[in-house]
This record gives sequence, structure tokens and C-alpha cells, in this order.
Amino acid sequence: MAEASAIATLRAGLPDRYMTPDDIAELFEVPLETVYQWRKKRIGPPGFRIGKHLRYDPTDVQHYVRERKDAPVAA
Repeated sequence: MAEASAIATLRAGLPDRYMTPDDIAELFEVPLETVYQWRKKRIGPPGFRIGKHLRYDPTDVQHYVRERKDAPVAA
């Protein structure tokens, strides 16, 4: 999924598939390793495993973005 289309998908509606860690990295413009560190520290969007594969529900990603946007800014 291209970066622009990942952002457009989340703004326009839900994709018709679960998102991969690569999709999340492209969406937030961060290195893939950052996505894995977020998961390890439990600070990023919630993911789940399908066998050995990590996936993200687009609804959970949208919710995570809304929470982050509404969070108070740390001084």
C-alpha cells in the first residue's frame, strides 16, 4: 500500500483488508523497526497475530489516531 493511499484510505473509509506492519510504517512515515518497538512497548496501534503474521485492524488504527489527536500535549 502506497503512503498516500494508506492515508487516503484511513480518511475516506476502511480498507477491505487487515493492515501489515509495512502499511503502518508507511502510514505514519516511520521506520518498520519503530512499528515493532511500539508493539513491544505497547504504545502504538494495537495489533494481533494470525499465525506468525502481525496484522492491524484499520478500525483500531483509526481509533488510535483519534486518541492521539485528542491527547493533551505534554509540556
